[in-house]
Amino acid sequence: MTARIERPLSPHIQTYRWTLTMILSIVHRATGIALYFGTLLLAWWLIAAASGPSAYSYVQAFTSSIIGRLIVFGFTWALLHHLLSGIRHFVWDLGYGFKPNEREALTWGALIGGIFLTVLVWILAYAVGGGR
Repeated sequence: MTARIERPLSPHIQTYRWTLTMILSIVHRATGIALYFGTLLLAWWLIAAASGPSAYSYVQAFTSSIIGRLIVFGFTWALLHHLLSGIRHFVWDLGYGFKPNEREALTWGALIGGIFLTVLVWILAYAVGGGR
């Protein structure tokens, strides 16, 4: 009879207590996926701008609607959050920021910074564009 070898169980998401770092790691992946769809919107806008006023008016009508503005706002947040979260991962790749208080500071910085920069970009856009 062969002896049974006790092996460690593979860690599972239900095994761990959820932390902000874990959640934002998942959000980082989700914003990466969202950026693909936002890039399609950006490509639509650029192609319409190059195609002429009638094509551009369709994009303007969509992005001026409530749903369109929410999507563009979400794209802006996804872009800025993904950027800051990528910087956080880059700092980790350099071998820094692994102490618990440093991890928390970097994570909160990416979360709050993404929200703050998104609101700032939109305030500046409305100030320069006149709310159009």
